[in-house]
Amino acid sequence: MKFIPGLQLSQIFYEEAVRPLLDAHFPDLPHAAALLGHGSEVLGFDDETSTDHHWGPRVQLFLRPNDEKTWGTRLLAALADHLPPTIRGYPTHYSEPDPNDGGVQHMRSHTGGPVNHRVEIHTLRGFVLSILNFDLEQPLEPADWLTFSEQHLRTLTVGAVFHDEIGLEAVRAQFAYYPDDVWRYVLAAGWARIGQDEHLMGRAGSREDEIGSAIIGARLVRDVMRLGFWMERTYIPYPKWFGTAFQQLDCAKALTPYLQTALTAPTWQERERHLVPAYAHIADMHNALNLTPPIHAKATDFHGRGFRVIAQNGFADALTTSITDPQVKGIAARQPIGSMEQFSDSTDLNSYPEWRKRVRGLYV
Repeated sequence: MKFIPGLQLSQIFYEEAVRPLLDAHFPDLPHAAALLGHGSEVLGFDDETSTDHHWGPRVQLFLRPNDEKTWGTRLLAALADHLPPTIRGYPTHYSEPDPNDGGVQHMRSHTGGPVNHRVEIHTLRGFVLSILNFDLEQPLEPADWLTFSEQHLRTLTVGAVFHDEIGLEAVRAQFAYYPDDVWRYVLAAGWARIGQDEHLMGRAGSREDEIGSAIIGARLVRDVMRLGFWMERTYIPYPKWFGTAFQQLDCAKALTPYLQTALTAPTWQERERHLVPAYAHIADMHNALNLTPPIHAKATDFHGRGFRVIAQNGFADALTTSITDPQVKGIAARQPIGSMEQFSDSTDLNSYPEWRKRVRGLYV
């Protein structure tokens, strides 16, 4: 069977199977249809390997709250009774969630009875609550933005919307990217991280600790890449797709050769030799944003020790000074820990939104 990317398959499933049933059985029911949230296919990065679990024809339907209460159960039942068993050769029927494998479901051939489909019904408020642990009826504050996982923001704002009568796109637009001053703070914290590590790479190497130097160098590569995402106002996905998504950025073509070579360099001197032009490129990108007065974009010597660094040129301080929002300014006046994903790479913390409100206390 020819592989069909998940987003395309979802649209086919909606337009050729789900929508005709809605028109026939619920013709006056306003709804939105989309594929958002979890799954590599939402990001557009799925391939044949992705089809081995929790992948297949699926779609999310969004209803207004009263309609969801009135029609939700009946709609799911009607789909189970009338959906075709396959779409473009792919089964629309799934196994039951596996309790020993995180609730994963697999496509299964339909042998009779109702189709155990993966059409989900949500309200807009409920869906955002499940993805971000944020109530749409509350105001968005800087502490919320800094505790939203970027990987979740990305899955909410990419994917695809196939139909919208109830304002799904307007909700997504609220989360399109960080407000200006939150963005400046995230950028400042990104530069601060580079400033905290860049001289240590050479220092560790100068003591014949090339393993330690390489680890620090890899951290610096990651932080340069992160700045690339933020400067191009693009949310960072979860680690599996970090490098893949980076290659879609405009800056990737110029930065990748330096960063790849820095990662494989056997000595700290060679590592630094490739990182320095990467620093210069990202510094030029900063200046092109016109967020601060122009800053010297070439690496300089670190206190006469012979280590070439860039962040001490003042990027973080200049960005912090440019912030005007009182709440963000108050946050930036403390140590620049940045967003939740800047100070922690814990998979559990960043993947499970129930942690968000506890972490929020760091910013208020």
